[in-house]
Amino acid sequence: MSKEVLDGVRDLLPTFRERADEAEKLRQVPDATVKALEETGFFRMLQPRRFDGLESDPVDFFTAVKEIASADGSTGWISSVLGVHPWQVALFPDEAQQAVWGEDTSTRLSSSYAPTGKATLTEGGYTLSGTWSFSSGSAHANWVLLGGLVFSEDGPDGSVVDFRTFLVPRDHYDVVDVWNVVGLRGTGSNDIVVKDVFVPQAFTLSMSDTGRCFGPGQEQNPGTLYKLPFHSLFTTTISSPIVGMATGAYAEHVDMQQKRVRAAYLGEKASSDPFAAVRIARAGSEIDAAWALLMSNIREEQALVEKGERIPLNLRLKVRRDQVLGTQRAIDAIDALFEASGGRALAEGTYLQRAWRDAHAGRVHAANDPERSLKMYGDLEFGHKIDPGMY
Repeated sequence: MSKEVLDGVRDLLPTFRERADEAEKLRQVPDATVKALEETGFFRMLQPRRFDGLESDPVDFFTAVKEIASADGSTGWISSVLGVHPWQVALFPDEAQQAVWGEDTSTRLSSSYAPTGKATLTEGGYTLSGTWSFSSGSAHANWVLLGGLVFSEDGPDGSVVDFRTFLVPRDHYDVVDVWNVVGLRGTGSNDIVVKDVFVPQAFTLSMSDTGRCFGPGQEQNPGTLYKLPFHSLFTTTISSPIVGMATGAYAEHVDMQQKRVRAAYLGEKASSDPFAAVRIARAGSEIDAAWALLMSNIREEQALVEKGERIPLNLRLKVRRDQVLGTQRAIDAIDALFEASGGRALAEGTYLQRAWRDAHAGRVHAANDPERSLKMYGDLEFGHKIDPGMY
């Protein structure tokens, strides 16, 4: 089934590219694009089989994301984040899974995981309030996953007792249109506002549990897909579209240079410039290296899970090391290609200038913070204690 989805996605790439300007003007991906992706089965790739999902190989999922982003960065970005959320919902208690998919297995969810909201322990669950930013694709979702610190019953002035993800239906939150940006304009990454909403215990998931590759939903969804580390999948979800943008930028640059004549060099064809050939060789290698390491690390984790073995901390930190550096490699490649493309690359409507803006916008996501991830990896190599973090 994954091959059929990938074939369907590839058939749509010219359409996604044609709609890129429309997505920027709307400041969200057009509904027709999301509908077309839904019809390929893309959003079901990481969804449990018992809810009409495919439980696909995550490498196939990330490959589809990369290809979508090679046509349009914003479409690739929201495809990635909306597409990964079924994986986490599968870890929630069965009651929550039934609420999301029991009546409609095509239900989609957006998210905002930074713990900017506050939850207070109450009988049977939590009272949640707050404002969360950057909920990409929220216009195309009927539920949201929100990160929040849990305070004791003394209220916000009490002590923090947990960090959880809260699952909230659309009629319990507001989407505030604030997305006026220079990159990833089509992602509609707007604010989510929740005011004193009761969230039952079964609609929450402790990040300490996901950190140790556990979730109550594994009882109903025992497949190895749902035993992979949360942060390995979710950070790769952020890097994959950026590598896709670099892939699209590379293709456009090569095409432009084959047609470009350099007036300053007596009409020389840009493709005849030996330095141009060296630049694309370097850029291509950076893109390939980024992708190869990202996927190789996921494969290594899968192999351990399939054997029933625990994924060691050094591998989880290696995933994060290569993920943040993979993002940087992709952006370095885009920068080099953009700088060597000439003035025509600046024109509105070209993929290259949009990829340059979109990739740099994606770079500022918290998952791409290189120093913290690299320090954790280096500290472990030196035998230092590692504090829990995004690994």
